[in-house]
Amino acid sequence: MKILVVEDDRKTADYIARGLTEAGHVCDVIKDGTDALFQATREQYDVLVVDRMLPGLDGLSLVKAARAAKIKTPAMFLTSVSGVDDRVEGLEAGGDDYLTKPFAFSELLARVNALARRPPVQDRKTVLRVADLELDVIKRQVHRRGIAIDLQPREFTLLEALMRGEGRVLTRTMLLESVWDFHFDPRTSVVETHISRLRAKIDKPFDVPLLHTVRNTGYCIHAPR
Repeated sequence: MKILVVEDDRKTADYIARGLTEAGHVCDVIKDGTDALFQATREQYDVLVVDRMLPGLDGLSLVKAARAAKIKTPAMFLTSVSGVDDRVEGLEAGGDDYLTKPFAFSELLARVNALARRPPVQDRKTVLRVADLELDVIKRQVHRRGIAIDLQPREFTLLEALMRGEGRVLTRTMLLESVWDFHFDPRTSVVETHISRLRAKIDKPFDVPLLHTVRNTGYCIHAPR
């Protein structure tokens, strides 16, 4: 993959670039937001990694301008600005992911790889609905019949994956790859455990189940038939 890192702290930029290069990716580093926007319009990248606090053009303005210029490259904010409202602001500006500093490089790499596998941003809905269940990707909220459902971050990601595949059976392996970024079977019951927790929150309090187990295959979410 070809990745553009927009980071004005030299030590952080060098650390990220070295790690991405060692992982087999091509990495360009730019410290100025205005220069980065120009670079993003003339070169094709698979992922943008953008700090929010930048000279020239701040990260939010950079991503907004890129989206206005029809640049659909997935963008991840990497920043020390970590409040909930700040994350929402970043996603609403056109960002696809938000990672706060300090960070583990292994997580950054996993998120970059996950972003590169996503469909183009224009094809991705931000509000998903299956029957009376609604998931808002930007606001990170889930409701069923208008009742708010509190989900842990991994439960939310799991439900999003299931709802994006509405009507399709997602295997355990597919969920491990898309939700946990595992590319092998670690012989764990993590999928089953989270499915059980999710079912207890989105199905059991209601009279019509939406989440279904397909024996020896996987899981599926669909409206009543």
